[in-house]
Amino acid sequence: MAVHVVDHPLVHDALAVLRDARTGPDGFRRAAARISVLLAAEAMRDVPTTPGTVETPLASAPARRLAGDLVVVPVLRAGLGMLDAVLALAPAARVGHIGLQRDELTAVASKYYARLPDGLASSYVVVVDPMLATGGSAVTALDLLRAAGAARVRIVCIVAAPEGIALVERRHPDAVIYTPAVDERLDARKFIVPGLGDFGDRLYGTV
Repeated sequence: MAVHVVDHPLVHDALAVLRDARTGPDGFRRAAARISVLLAAEAMRDVPTTPGTVETPLASAPARRLAGDLVVVPVLRAGLGMLDAVLALAPAARVGHIGLQRDELTAVASKYYARLPDGLASSYVVVVDPMLATGGSAVTALDLLRAAGAARVRIVCIVAAPEGIALVERRHPDAVIYTPAVDERLDARKFIVPGLGDFGDRLYGTV
């Protein structure tokens, strides 16, 4: 399994804002949007393109445009905080949604909603989920996408834990993960340490 650690100074500047306990919801949202754009750009580096030409005000110029079908799938609810940033890069992308609820005692993810576009076999699928902790949500999302026919899937997360990466590797060794940070470990509550707290709560001000 490929894990791409995105080591870009702008990414890590945004990550510092997200980690900071003093960052309020407004600053958190802005930093989440910034880092999501940069991570998505890396994850979509190998999206296929088709060559052509475009007319400038002065002459013809060679051009490349996105080819094929791009699908973005946020894992609810925290993944919604990354969706608009990805769509800003690829406004023609189709969007699916996967809703997963994590049991606070067992940390097991259960599905409460799934709506995916048709015809995923030839699509380039980008899953956005800010925190790859136990890996349960990522594996469940990958299971659903594989069952729907998706073959090319990228996972974009803002912080990952070694335990989550290991589970994804065991269950979906062909998955590709993009993240700027692989943190130390999970604590007893299955939160990433040092992490950045509960992404959804900080994003929506429900701490």
